[in-house]
Amino acid sequence: MRRPRRRSRALAAGVVAAAMVGLAGCGAGPTGPPTLNWYINPDDGGQAEIAARCTAASGGAYQIEVSTLPNDAAEQRQQLVRRLAANDSSIDIMSIDPPYIPEFAEAGFLAPIPEDVARRSTAGVVNSAIEGSTWRGRLVTVPFWANTQLFWYRKSMIAGSGLDPTRPVTWDQLVAAAQRKGSQLAAQGDRGESLTVWLNALIESGGGKIVTNPSPDDPKAVGLGLDSPAARKSAEIMKAVSGVAGPGFSTADEEVNANAYQDGSAMFTVLWPSSLWGKVKSAVEEGSAPASLLADTGWGEYPRTDAARPSAPPYGGINLGVGRFSPNPDLAYRATECITSPANQAYYFVANGNPAVKESVYSDPEVLKEFPMAPVIRQSLDQAAPRPQTAYYAEISESLQRNYHPTAAIDPSTVGPATAALIRAVLAKEKLL
Repeated sequence: MRRPRRRSRALAAGVVAAAMVGLAGCGAGPTGPPTLNWYINPDDGGQAEIAARCTAASGGAYQIEVSTLPNDAAEQRQQLVRRLAANDSSIDIMSIDPPYIPEFAEAGFLAPIPEDVARRSTAGVVNSAIEGSTWRGRLVTVPFWANTQLFWYRKSMIAGSGLDPTRPVTWDQLVAAAQRKGSQLAAQGDRGESLTVWLNALIESGGGKIVTNPSPDDPKAVGLGLDSPAARKSAEIMKAVSGVAGPGFSTADEEVNANAYQDGSAMFTVLWPSSLWGKVKSAVEEGSAPASLLADTGWGEYPRTDAARPSAPPYGGINLGVGRFSPNPDLAYRATECITSPANQAYYFVANGNPAVKESVYSDPEVLKEFPMAPVIRQSLDQAAPRPQTAYYAEISESLQRNYHPTAAIDPSTVGPATAALIRAVLAKEKLL
C-alpha cells in the first residue's frame, strides 16, 4: 500500500511543476507594444488617421488608440478634468482647447515636457500657438494645429459700399458699408464661447486685455481690463454690429453666419476658414450654391478695432497635453512629435481644414491648392491673440457671456465695470454662475 502513495505524490508534484513552468512561459511571452490612449475632439476622422499613421511609423514602439470627447469644448474640459482629478492613468495624450491649458497646468494634470521635445515642438511654429501653449513662462503643451478668423466679403456686393477691401478695414467701416448697401454683417452674437472669442479679439485689437494680471495663486487678485478705452470701444462695436446683423442675431452662431453669407443675406462676415471656405466649396460641389460663389468670395485681415493699430484676430485650435498619470509619458511625447510632424499637419489642413502651426506647411502646394488664402491665415496667426490665459477661464468666460448678451441691450459705458464686478464676486465665491 505504501508504494502507490509514493507514486501519487510524485505524480502530483510533477503536475504542479508543469503548471508552474506553463505559467512562467506565459509571463515571459511577448505582450505587444504599449497602447497610448489619445482623447480627441470630434473632427472628420483626421486625428484617427494620424494615430494610425504614427502607430505604423513607430516601428512597434507603441500603438495609438483614439477616444472621442464630446462636441462642446466646455464638456470636453469637464470630462477630462473629472478623469484627471481621479488620477486616471488611461489618459496618455489629450487634445486640449487652448483656453483651458492654464487650468490643467495649475492643477498638475500635465506631465512636464522634456526640454528637447519643447525645443523641437516650437521650432518654426507661429507665435500665437507658442503663446497659447505656454503658462508661467514654460511650454506645457505641444502645439498641434492653430486656427484664426478672417474677414470674408462678397466681391459682387462691394461696389457702392465705400469700402476698399484690399486694404485693412475697421469694424466701424464695415457697419457703415452694410448700412449703405442695406445688407448684413454676419458675426457670432449667440450666448456661447464664440461671444467671448469676439469680445476678446475686439479688445486685444484695440490694445487692451480682458485679464491684465492672471494671479494664479490668488483668484481675488486677478486684474481685469474691462473698463479700459479698448473695452469700451469694443462694447460700442458689438452694439453697432447688432444693428446690421439681421434678425436672430442673439442666437447667430458660426453655422448661421456661413449660411447668411452663402445665400447673399450678408455681404461681410468673420469666420474660421474651415467654417466659411470649406462650407462654400462643399455647397458648390453639391450644386446647392452657384459655381460663381467661389470666385465671388474675397478675404482679408480680421477687421480692426482701431484704424491705427493692426488687428489681433482670434486664436483657436488644439494643443496636445500628456497626462500626468500616464504610465508611458516618454512614449507619449514621442508620439506627439509624430502627430505634429509637418507631413501630418499638411494632411490635417487639407483633409479636415484645420490650419497648421508649422510655418513651412503654408507653402505646401496641396495646402495652397485647397486653401488659396493660406498666406493670409499664416500672417493672421502671427498677429492672433489667445483668449485670457488664466486658471479661472471658465468662470470669466461665463461671466462675460452673461453680461454682454444680447449685444443689442448692452450699455457700452457700464457693461465692462459691471462684468468686472461680477467676475470678482464669482472668484471670491460670493456669487454663483
